[in-house]
Amino acid sequence: MLTIENLARFQFGMTTVFHFFFVPFSVGMLFMTFLLECIYVKTKDEKWKQRTKFFGSIMLLSFAVGVVTGIIQEFQFGMNWSDYSRFVGDIFGAPLAVEALLAFFMESTFLGIWMFGWDRLNKKVHLLTIGLTFFGSVLSSLWILTANSFMQKPVGYEVVDGRATLTNFFALVTNSQTILEFSHVVTGFFLMGGFAVAGISAFQILKKRGDANFWKPVLRVGLLIALIGSVGNFVAGDQQMLEVKNSQPMKFAATEGVYERTGDPASWDMVAFFDEAQHKEIFGVRIPYLLSILTYHRPSGSVEGMNEINKQLQEKYGSDKNYYPPTTVLFYTFRIMAGLSMYFILMSILGLFFTRKKKPWMFGNKIMLRIFGWSLFLPFAAITSGWLVTELGRYPWTVYGLYTIKESVSPNVSVGSLLFSNIVYFLLFSLLGALMIMYTRRMMINSDVEHASTSYVELDPFSKEAFEAKEEEEKE
Repeated sequence: MLTIENLARFQFGMTTVFHFFFVPFSVGMLFMTFLLECIYVKTKDEKWKQRTKFFGSIMLLSFAVGVVTGIIQEFQFGMNWSDYSRFVGDIFGAPLAVEALLAFFMESTFLGIWMFGWDRLNKKVHLLTIGLTFFGSVLSSLWILTANSFMQKPVGYEVVDGRATLTNFFALVTNSQTILEFSHVVTGFFLMGGFAVAGISAFQILKKRGDANFWKPVLRVGLLIALIGSVGNFVAGDQQMLEVKNSQPMKFAATEGVYERTGDPASWDMVAFFDEAQHKEIFGVRIPYLLSILTYHRPSGSVEGMNEINKQLQEKYGSDKNYYPPTTVLFYTFRIMAGLSMYFILMSILGLFFTRKKKPWMFGNKIMLRIFGWSLFLPFAAITSGWLVTELGRYPWTVYGLYTIKESVSPNVSVGSLLFSNIVYFLLFSLLGALMIMYTRRMMINSDVEHASTSYVELDPFSKEAFEAKEEEEKE
């Protein structure tokens, strides 16, 4: 149904998901670029310099697209959610101002120095610039997640004249939700960067682009970081869900598809179908004890159901609201995220084992190389599923327990304007995504990385090399 609320929600979801395609990819590739340059500075092997430049080029492309999508995301807050912006502006303003004035300026400044600093700066100084860029990106993520965590678990505030006012900045930063979200997201950066580098290297070996020995060490480095990131991400995600059970029990119950309080011990539904209108489960394939183990880390304990929690929320916040989130979507997106998390751990271990020095048979196995190549797209699905759980599970709140979605929508937008902007944004995002894939593929096919000299000097029209190249062209 085309209503202002639904169209505004769709636009928020579309801009957030698409923007977050590029954030973990950019930051993950930033870290991998930093790591590859660390190896170059340590070994002084020119091949590691060429590898750094190749993956750095892909990182720069994703960074540019990420900035554009981020601007659009911020713009739609003021356009579609003006009442929400007025309500939380005093609180959101502090972390987002720090993010813009410190973190973003820091990462953009040092990234520029890194781009044009090849062969101009000392190797260690040049390495420091990309390291500071990565640190700035992580810092930027911290402040954005601080703002998002307030929406999940509001702390350090008081409501004055209908607006949330910040009373304790330290409480905002040390919010338990902030710490858990941040650890979950940062480990996701490592997972994404590792699988991206390993997947691209696998494709290069599979397609026989250059010497396979050029890509083999990078593939193993990518898998090692992917293993560290995937294990850390699994642990962080587990801890975050324990926090969600206490702070947002309805979201937790929906991700597990529990409408009525379970028995003790609680069984876990692997697959289930629901009648969301009647608030009941129709069919489920259950594994005994597993839900108790996942929830309490012991084979005992029951879990509250959504029907029971809904009555508690109605008593606390009013019986005029529907507190049931979209159960089917949350149930399956959570399983996609959790299932892919296990897949990443397994594939990282297998990849490292099958590329070991004694028997590196995977490098000659086309099926395995193809699997690892296409696996680079799976972190996008896992991260998107995670954000859908985070945001949809908070229904009907924008700020949990304080401000609803209906209260947040701009009063002066129309269905026509929202429909038009949704179409424009969708087409723009589709174009940006297509260009990102096209140019990355072109880099993979055409980049002569094994004989690269200075990839970024060509970007500087005032460089010595640019003038020399121009003189050569004039002579010819």
